Amino acid sequence: MKIAIQGYEGSFHQIAAEQHFDTEIEIVPCATFREVARRVKSGEAAYGLMAVENSIAGTIIANYGILQEAGVQVAGEVYLRIVQNLMALPGVTLDEITEVESHPMALHQCHNFLDTHPDWRLVESEDTALSARDIAESGSRTSAAIASERAARLYGLEIVAPEINTIKNNYTRFVVIKVQDLLTDPRANKASLYFKTDHRQGSLVRALEVLDGVNMSRLQSHPIPAEPWHYMFHIDIEFPSPEVYAANLERLVRATEEVHVYGVYPNGRP
Repeated sequence: MKIAIQGYEGSFHQIAAEQHFDTEIEIVPCATFREVARRVKSGEAAYGLMAVENSIAGTIIANYGILQEAGVQVAGEVYLRIVQNLMALPGVTLDEITEVESHPMALHQCHNFLDTHPDWRLVESEDTALSARDIAESGSRTSAAIASERAARLYGLEIVAPEINTIKNNYTRFVVIKVQDLLTDPRANKASLYFKTDHRQGSLVRALEVLDGVNMSRLQSHPIPAEPWHYMFHIDIEFPSPEVYAANLERLVRATEEVHVYGVYPNGRP
């Protein structure tokens, strides 16, 4: 089964995909999240995996825009603990390193460690695993990468400093996407959606007040690109039964100008 991911072999997206799918999978590496959605929509991949939120850096709001534009469906979610490691060619020591390469979010997650080496040049890349591969292929003994332990093993690098992320309880939430259909996992107990309200005073409060018997685990505003200073609201709700979800969705539709359901799926939170 082909799974499209943003990133390369050894990336956290690959680890999350393997954690979610029980069957053997073939990774389809993509340079961007938009390409992930495109490959799923076209049928080149059965599913895709997209990071949407990190417990430190917050929501990757642009990816919700991609989900809207691509017209794909959220079919699941994966929570993965992120452990960042500093790696270099075998035998390289900290004293030899002058440059560190990784994805901007990985660099951000390791700022305390990196601040103790102010002379290091930090280089942003499109993927943690790609950075590891670049260091391995370059042969440079002054360069290091920040990536997963899997990437170090895959590209023959040694971990110079393990678990350098500032906050150890660091999780990323990924959503599993597929082509839109009417099929819902019978275990589904969570839904992701967005709604729009008018600009009257109290519109948001009135919309939220119709929710009953559910746990709203996420609420975030997002500007509407074509309507300056107008916003949509992304929410995740957890519900005890399909009937409770259906009743809440019906009330929310009546209380707002527009509702779009990204998907209904099993809660993946550990």
